[in-house]
Amino acid sequence: MAGEEVRPTRLELLRTRRRIQLAKKGLNLLKLKRSALIAEFFALSKEALELRGDLQQKIARGYSSIRSAEMREGPTRLENVSMLLPRLARIAVDTKNVMGVKTPRVDAGSYAPIPPEALLDLPTSIDESVRHFQGIYQVILNIAEKENALRRLLKEIEKTKRRASAIENVLIPRLQNVVRYIKFRFDEMERDSFSMLKTVKRKMEEQAALEAAGAHAEA
Repeated sequence: MAGEEVRPTRLELLRTRRRIQLAKKGLNLLKLKRSALIAEFFALSKEALELRGDLQQKIARGYSSIRSAEMREGPTRLENVSMLLPRLARIAVDTKNVMGVKTPRVDAGSYAPIPPEALLDLPTSIDESVRHFQGIYQVILNIAEKENALRRLLKEIEKTKRRASAIENVLIPRLQNVVRYIKFRFDEMERDSFSMLKTVKRKMEEQAALEAAGAHAEA
């Protein structure tokens, strides 16, 4: 109980009231942060959804171009040319800050240059297919980046919600109980002091009456 942990002094009362004010300010900041995180979450969700729709369209066009190239050049020719196609030179992963949450930023990097002999031997239909799937790869990386950010934002939203709930439903009520307890003890002490003063006053009046009666008797 508050009475077992807190000394009922005016200094403690002032300190507890200041803590309540700070807790309320912190609660407001956490609520603002949570609202901003939720807004960012929905914005990223919309982007990820649009990218997924774009991915489906790109995949459909990519496979269509592959089938077209296979029909024109034949499967053996397609396989032989694919062995000469460029590979990714590197993939760079950096971090960015989204509302205080660090999320990865993926750079697709660059493709190794196509050998000159491959350029001379690269049919237009296959070149078109290659470009389609390079675009698909970029979209997949963008989706992965967005979805990773969404998971981290969701985790931060839940964390912020728990902290705000703890302040609003646990810390502030407990501090308010401390204030009520201290004020209750002040009222008790005031009543005790008032009763004691009345008792002292009554005894003084009785003593004065006795002294007056004694003086009258001697006279």
